[in-house]
Amino acid sequence: MPYLEKSLLHAFLLAAFFVVPAASAEEAPTSELTEDQEMAIKLELSKYAVLGQQQIVDLTKQATEAYSATLTDSKPNMPAAWMLLEDGMTIKRIDLDEQAEDVPAQIRILMYRAALKSIARRGKIHAAAILYTGKLSADSDDEALVVEYEHRLGISGNKIIPFKVTSGKVAYSEPVTREKPFQIFYDSKADAEGGAS
Repeated sequence: MPYLEKSLLHAFLLAAFFVVPAASAEEAPTSELTEDQEMAIKLELSKYAVLGQQQIVDLTKQATEAYSATLTDSKPNMPAAWMLLEDGMTIKRIDLDEQAEDVPAQIRILMYRAALKSIARRGKIHAAAILYTGKLSADSDDEALVVEYEHRLGISGNKIIPFKVTSGKVAYSEPVTREKPFQIFYDSKADAEGGAS
């Protein structure tokens, strides 16, 4: 073997000897996130949380405006439902009137939940709202509008809004908002927290 080839072989083996241990001495990747990575994830999640909240606000506002017209007529108020489609902008009412013609209000609410659940579990909508009226208490004639809402980002609640109809106009009082169990997008809060990411 010529001297030059021997020298190159020795240099290559010597370089490999020093490079391999140095590479193995590096820290193995861990599953822990750095502070910067954690902050970036939190920032991204907060953007989605704000978006989800805004979509719920827009959906409930539009649904409430549309439903308010039914509060002023003399007919009994029947539940109604709206959904935010997967494009994140289009709000559409669900019409079950033909299927639920003689069905009581409580059963209609269940029908809307089932219909929305079927659509939501196929990924066709981002949010849903069901609106109906009820008495504030058993011993009072005061009524409230109830808005059940859910968002696929793990938001679920009831907004209870007392109202009065005077001279054909609806006047709403201060709403009360409460969390509610998931019924449309998820089966539990744990499912929602896992699915909201």
